[in-house]
Amino acid sequence: MMEFKHRQLKNGLTVIGEVNPAAQSAAVGFFVRTGSRDETPEVSGVSHFLEHMLFKGTERLSALDVNEAFDRLGAKFNAFTSEENTVFYAAVLPEYLPAVSQLWLELMRPSLRDDDFNIEKHVILEEIAMYRDMPQYEVMDQGRALHFGIHPCGNSVLGSDDSIKAMTAQQMRAYFQQRYAPNNMVLACCGRFDFDQLCELAEAHSSAWKPVEAQRRLFDFEGTFQVRHVQNPNLARHHICLLGPAVSMQDPRRYAASLLASIVGDDTGSRYYWALTETALAETAVMQCESMDGTGAFYSYFSCDPKNAEKVIETVKSVYKDLAETGLPASEIEAARNKILTSLTLKCEQPMGRLVSLGFNWVYNHQYRSVQNDVDDVKSVRRQEIQEMIALKLGRFTQFSLGPLPA
Repeated sequence: MMEFKHRQLKNGLTVIGEVNPAAQSAAVGFFVRTGSRDETPEVSGVSHFLEHMLFKGTERLSALDVNEAFDRLGAKFNAFTSEENTVFYAAVLPEYLPAVSQLWLELMRPSLRDDDFNIEKHVILEEIAMYRDMPQYEVMDQGRALHFGIHPCGNSVLGSDDSIKAMTAQQMRAYFQQRYAPNNMVLACCGRFDFDQLCELAEAHSSAWKPVEAQRRLFDFEGTFQVRHVQNPNLARHHICLLGPAVSMQDPRRYAASLLASIVGDDTGSRYYWALTETALAETAVMQCESMDGTGAFYSYFSCDPKNAEKVIETVKSVYKDLAETGLPASEIEAARNKILTSLTLKCEQPMGRLVSLGFNWVYNHQYRSVQNDVDDVKSVRRQEIQEMIALKLGRFTQFSLGPLPA
């Protein structure tokens, strides 16, 4: 029988756990409530850069020591940075959970050595160049910036060549001190483990961490609804990103929004699929809903023959118009619901898949939600809620495109 446990340490660090005695593994991770939206232009990309730097070690451990320690424990480990969070995680056999947790606790106070910083700067610049050669990433990154305008959710996660080259190790250290405060972090664990032992480890290794007021300005922003095209003669395909207003992580309508995104833009059997992919107007046509802290957006991405670009946009508008005027049959809603429920339950069958949901539910809403809670909320969405979402949110969008031909 799974059991949720929660404790807040004296320094403000929150420890949460979903204990599952039947699990054959355990997963643990730090969720740091910081990302590109928390950066100033002067340190654009520092959150992602800092994610890399944590693996460079501590005053006691070198980068080689860190990698050897994870390997010795057989850990499946990694990290990622988004607009809003930086997450470090590992999955291990239950007997190694204390050791890998202790390792993460030590890494949360990295040395941030100047020599490591200067070397890793070149790695970050190479990563920026790599993604610039990926038009799907580039069109989404620039599309997000165009859509959000002055809203910080439009900040680039990677930063730019200029911001990374100009950044100093001292600027990174100052950002770390402000954002990696214990009261701005959650230590989460899933699977078969001893929660009290985890809390004891956290208390022992983080007692010297000082809380800091790490603020984040929250406000909803529906978008700029601008249209922009960038010609790139080196591309063979036309790439389009559409972004429209959605709902935040704090909004209970996010389940209806997720169902709508599946109905419109799932990669099989959706409205986009039948109108664009099946008819060969586009080889890729997908939509997803990204609910964020205080705001949200529907993202659509299309790749097509440059000659079909105008027809693709016309078809998308027609899909939205039909949804608004004709409505949704029950069979279509049920198919989307079943897809989401299958994906949700399969992902959460393993502790590693469950960890992200557990952590984010606490980061965004300070609440525990079991898998069954999410299943029940997906099942409870009614047709009228989705129709209201269509009327309120669908049809207005920001449009950014890349392609070999002029606009």
